[in-house]
Order: sequence, then structure tokens, then C-alpha cells
Amino acid sequence: MTESRPMTARAHVAVLGGGLAGITAAIALAEQGKQVTLLEARPRLGGATTSFTRGDLVIDNGQHVFLRCCTAYRGLLARLGVTGSVNLQDRFDVTVLRPGGRATLRRTGLPGPLHMGRALAGYSHLSYAERLRVVPAALGMALLDPGRPDLDGKRLGDWLATRGQGERARRNLWDLFTVSSLNVAGDDANLALAATVVKTALLGAKDAADIGIPAVPLGDLHGRAGAELLGRLGAQVRLGAKAGAVEALPSGGFLVRLADPGQAAGNGGDVIRADGVVLAVPPDVAAKLMCWPAGTQRQSGDTPEPPMAQNPPMPATAAGISPNGQSGNGSGPWGGLGSSPIVNVHVVYDRRVTRLPFAAAVDSPVQWVFDRTGPSGLRKGQYLAVSLSAADRYVDVPAARMCEEFTEALADLFPAVAQARVVDCFVTRERRATFRQEPGCERLRPQAKTAVPGLVLAGAWTDTGWPDTMEGAVRSGLNAARELRRALTGDLALRRGSVRSGPAQSPAQADLAQERVPGGPA
Repeated sequence: MTESRPMTARAHVAVLGGGLAGITAAIALAEQGKQVTLLEARPRLGGATTSFTRGDLVIDNGQHVFLRCCTAYRGLLARLGVTGSVNLQDRFDVTVLRPGGRATLRRTGLPGPLHMGRALAGYSHLSYAERLRVVPAALGMALLDPGRPDLDGKRLGDWLATRGQGERARRNLWDLFTVSSLNVAGDDANLALAATVVKTALLGAKDAADIGIPAVPLGDLHGRAGAELLGRLGAQVRLGAKAGAVEALPSGGFLVRLADPGQAAGNGGDVIRADGVVLAVPPDVAAKLMCWPAGTQRQSGDTPEPPMAQNPPMPATAAGISPNGQSGNGSGPWGGLGSSPIVNVHVVYDRRVTRLPFAAAVDSPVQWVFDRTGPSGLRKGQYLAVSLSAADRYVDVPAARMCEEFTEALADLFPAVAQARVVDCFVTRERRATFRQEPGCERLRPQAKTAVPGLVLAGAWTDTGWPDTMEGAVRSGLNAARELRRALTGDLALRRGSVRSGPAQSPAQADLAQERVPGGPA
């Protein structure tokens, strides 16, 4: 067994997980002057935003979009130097298809929320009476405070129904925005999170909802660009390195034990010593990796010892969860967050069937469809990707049946499909794409800070105030870096007498510097 620790006076931080949350935390901490080691179990960075090859094509595992109001995510893109690799609308403009017809939702230059007035007035997928009834409901939504605890326990559908929004209005308008952003059936969505989405994107600044789409494969946009920047910052990125346990040392700091010594040896050792640890992993993995200090006695009812751990894992109370299931920071057991799937149907035609870069659909099994011809590298024909959120009914349907249903559905939406031939059709599934954003979920989301100094959580499932999205993931990484900086400032000052600081130069660093501790790192 070998122990790896950089020979440096700087604080050493181990970031476990190479998704957007882990990449963000690692960048922010490296720019703070920390020595960073990022461990990712898979052979590439990017987490849930990744790509793979199929023949000559590069395929994204799912379609990911962002809005202009996603300031943290856009800041990450800028720091990665890939702002030019995304297309961001000059003005919110969405074509909404239905079999035999279409409508357009396009904002004006008026200030919000007036900027959506003309779009709603001309939205032909609702009757005139239905359009009029949307106005008081939208104004009522604008008055909601997503931070109110009672909103966390309410269903969006119930709230809308009591404000005159019938089945047709909820399916043909409200679902367009809430299902894709919350990944749960529209009526079942958590009202607090739905209010965050609607208020921030649709009722806030006039340009907040402008849509951005990657113009390159996700693997290049996040994974490769993230690895390159971390390398330039002096961070160490270890791929194929899965953490099996995290142990808190009595003298301070942690040991991170890799799950597979044979594989880990190729990465430089099977034990890493760190002053701080970021758990940027899914909630079930984070729960298994939570630790307690060596020498603490195991209590009856504790969870099983993690693989290769010499010390028993942290009991629920040490993790912030009390025996009655409630936590010291107001969150409940993480397992209660559940999960919700996303399914994507990929169809390649022998010719172009639409000029639209993307579109939404109503009265169709299609929710959103995107033209992925350019980013995939397809040279002839057209490649469309259908994105299905809250896809519980489709997650186990055989691919052949899915292809049959959705090629027919696309033919109903795009008349040109009648003259085209399907060259390829396949399905990708993300069974645990997000946590289940239903009533009660907000009180289950933990803060970045844990009861163990120097051990922090990151991930879009943590308490960010945002839904489980790319924006939420990046915000969680910044939260984790901020909390860890606070912990290490006090801990290292006690143990070493001083803390090395680093220059604040990046958007992430500027965010951390807003809460700078006198005498601590920038």
C-alpha cells in the first residue's frame, strides 16, 4: 500500500467526482492556491454530460441546454475558454409544433414580464380564453417566494388548477418549461422549484430565458476543456480512480482509499492524504463515503464499513442526520430524494427534414427535438435527437418499439419526413438523470457543509436553490469550494500558523472572494 501526498506547504484537496460540480470545485480551489487532486472513476471527465462514438458520429448521451440566466454555468464556460463553442439566442424564440400546425413563442424587447405578452397573445395552441387566464396565474407565480417552507410540500398542478389553469393549459404551455427543467411530470412538480424556474427565466429579466445549445460534443465542451484547464492550473486529474472510503484522521486531514489497488497503482498509489475532501458524487455514493475520525467507537445500528476502510463510517448523527430522520441542517435522509430518468431517441435521416435548430411539441409523444447534425460530425442527411424528460413510462421500453413510435411521431410534426429514409435510430437512457423534484424534496437536500470539518458535499442534488440542472451543478461546486476554503482557513492557521493565499483572477475565484476571511486565501 502506498500513500500519495504532494510535497508542498499548500493545502491539499481531494475532489471525488469529475462531473460539472467536481470540475467547478477543483478549478475554484486550484485558483485559490490549493493543491488539487481530482479523482474520477470513469475514463473521462464530464459526469452526466458526456459523449460517445457510434460509427463516424459523436453522440451526446443526452441533450443539455442552458439559459442566459444561468450565470454560474456561463461563468464556467468562460473560464474553460469555450464560450464560442455554444450558440446562445439573441432573443428567446421557440417554435412549438403539433401534428398539423405550429405556433411561436418569441419575446419582445419590453422589460420583463411584459416581454412575453405578445408571445402569449398569439399562442394558438391555447384558446383566447385560456390565454387570458394565464395572465393572473403568471402574476400570482411572480409573487411567490420559493424560499417559503410551505411551498416545498405543494404540487405545481394543484396550485395552477386553483388559478384557472385547466388540463390543456397545463400540458400545452406550463409543461413546456417545467417538465424539461424539473424532469418530473408537470402536475407533480415541486411548487418551490417550479416557481424558481418560472420567476427567474420567464418573469424576470427580459433576456433571462434566451436558450443556449452546445455547438460541439459535450465531451469536448466540459470534459476535455476541464481537464486541460486543470492541467494548466497544476491540478492532478486521475481517471479510472474510484474512491472506496474516506477516513478522517485524529490529527486532522483525511485518507482517501481507492477501491481497486491494482488499478489505482497505475494512477500513482492507492491511498491519498488530503487536508480537505469534496464529495462531488451522487447522494448514494456520498452516503457510503462519509467518514468519522479514527478511534471513535462504532455504535449499534451504524451502516456497514466501507470497502478498505480501517475506520467505521460516520454514523447518521455525525453526517448531520438525527435518529428521527431529520438533519441538523434541515435536510432529511438523502435516499429520500429518489431519482427520475431521461430518455433520448436519436434518428438519422438521409436528407434534411427541418430547418429548425430545435423545437418543442404538444399533443405528441415528442417533448423537445434538436438538430444535432453539425456537432455530431454527420456529413450527409440530418440527425435529430428527441429528448424525453420525466421518462418513467419509456425507460424500459425496447429500443425497437421506441424507434417505431418516435419516427412516426416525427413524421407527424415534420412533413418532409415523408420523403426521407431513416438511416439509423437508437436510444440512450439515463435512469438516474436527476433526483426526483417532487413535493418535499427541498428539505431533503443537504448543505455543502457537513459536520466533519474539511469534508464538503457538491452536486446538483445538494441545496443550491436551483433545480437539478447544469447551473445547479456548477453552483454546488462553488458552494463546496467556498465552504472548504472557510474550513481550511481556520484549520491550517491553527496547524501551520499561516495560510498561503493566491490571486483572485477568475469568475469562480471572484465568487469565493466575496466572502474572504481577513488574512485568509483570496
